[in-house]
Amino acid sequence: MYLQHFGLRELPFSLTPDTSFFFACSSYQEALNTLLVAARNGEGFIKITGEVGNGKTLLCRKFLATLNKGRHSTTLIGTQDQAAPVAATAPSFMTAYIPNPYLDPNSLLLALAEEFRVPLEKDTDQHMLLKGLTRALLDCARNGQRALVCLDEAQAMPLESLEVLRLLTNLETEKRKLLQVVLFGQPELNERLRHHSIRQLRQRISFQYDLQGLRKNELERYLRHRLAVAGFAGETLFSAGVVGKLHRITGGTPRLVNIVSHKALLLAFSEGRQQVSARHIRDAAADTPEVRRDWLPWAVALTGAALVMSLGIAWAGISWMGLQ
Repeated sequence: MYLQHFGLRELPFSLTPDTSFFFACSSYQEALNTLLVAARNGEGFIKITGEVGNGKTLLCRKFLATLNKGRHSTTLIGTQDQAAPVAATAPSFMTAYIPNPYLDPNSLLLALAEEFRVPLEKDTDQHMLLKGLTRALLDCARNGQRALVCLDEAQAMPLESLEVLRLLTNLETEKRKLLQVVLFGQPELNERLRHHSIRQLRQRISFQYDLQGLRKNELERYLRHRLAVAGFAGETLFSAGVVGKLHRITGGTPRLVNIVSHKALLLAFSEGRQQVSARHIRDAAADTPEVRRDWLPWAVALTGAALVMSLGIAWAGISWMGLQ
């Protein structure tokens, strides 16, 4: 593709939630601090919400990767004005991650048992399943660990399964809960939690954070960061004017920024250019349905087919020149 052309080792704007590309903008860092402080304080339920494409899954993976790091050193996580202190002897965690919690109560318990490595016999009923999970959580506490589960896309969870989670968090020692739960979800999760039948769970959410997109003054650093991680050795491929246009059309939503930036790099590469221009951003945006379109003049809005055709023609031209 364009890796060699721009001197990159890997694609800088892939949609895969790779923690090596994690960028600690203000919202991400505040959310990560909230998660770490709440988890290490032993809170039962923690809730993180954010619009589609704002990076909840990446944040979740970064949180899980950070949780057991540097347990025996005193550190400050975050920038100087947002730093969150971490205890010198932070607890050790046994963690579980469920990416698709659209599960009935029994399936959810089975998924948790698998994540926490609970040995189960074939056709184990729900009673024995709960006993096995309880035993595993107690063993975890006796070993000086804490059990924590992260559920992604939690807005899709059936109400009955949310109630099962609440009942699991009733398990406790004299000092603390045996299981901590972190819910990651779209704003619809807030609507779901307003249901009368799970009002007890709603009352147990002690920490919450609403994840926002990238601010205008953070987007240039975000682009530079991802390019540097991908191996780019230069200053930047996006000028200040291009960055401003990119923020206007994406609203700072990381997923849209990545999609449009990737397409813009493809267009620049197809023309043999070393910098992304405003025209490349404009044409890439015209082929991306979810971007803001109020700034796009109707006369320059290309269809997806037209963009693909322009890329194809340019690619054919470069390939032909390479054969000469």
